Amino acid sequence: MAHLKKVLESPMKIRFHDCDPFNHLNNSRYLDYIMTARGDQLADHYNLDIYKLAREQGVGWVIAQTQISYLAPARLMEEVIIETQLLSFSERSLHLEAFMWNHNKSHLKAVVWVKFVHYNLITQKSHSHDESLMNFFSQIVNPLQQETGFEQRIKSLKATA
Repeated sequence: MAHLKKVLESPMKIRFHDCDPFNHLNNSRYLDYIMTARGDQLADHYNLDIYKLAREQGVGWVIAQTQISYLAPARLMEEVIIETQLLSFSERSLHLEAFMWNHNKSHLKAVVWVKFVHYNLITQKSHSHDESLMNFFSQIVNPLQQETGFEQRIKSLKATA
């Protein structure tokens, strides 16, 4: 079995149309950048095309919950690094953590936790992950060393920054 990376990262550039009048990335666009990066990372690192799964098998994931902490502004034309990892998974859900960093990962700009529910597009109901997905998730999951809530996670990240 090949060793799969658990923490993935990719660069992105902050674009004009995503910024507010102060040349900061608009708050609502942080999630767009992170979801775009994660989709690309899944395809590039794991050969998992979530759009192909939706087209061919009628399954995907919907966002059930997001928590985000904005720590520093991302600015127009700045290159940022989006880092993602799967913190946990269950039969029907995934818990993703994402960071947005400056270009050299010396300043953390945002932390996001997202809970995804596996969803059947045909029945329009939550759906159990099949065995192959459960096996895949078990290879890439990267749980936190100690269980914590979002606010405590932010405090600990700020303390180590």
